[in-house]
Amino acid sequence: MIILKSISGKEFCLNCDLIYKIEELPDTVITLTDGKTIRVVNSTDEIVQRIIDFKRKIFLNLPEGSSK
Repeated sequence: MIILKSISGKEFCLNCDLIYKIEELPDTVITLTDGKTIRVVNSTDEIVQRIIDFKRKIFLNLPEGSSK
């Protein structure tokens, strides 16, 4: 989940695995895999960086697997 800010100024969490595409039109519009759209004030670069940070946080904290 990444935290974004909507056009109305409210923050919300978005499951970044549901993002189909991100466009800047001039608002940033996120299209989800189900076709719904969300307008946010965050830039595309900012959203991509938040996704990278979120994924990195998850994969760096994975427990080591058992060798058996």
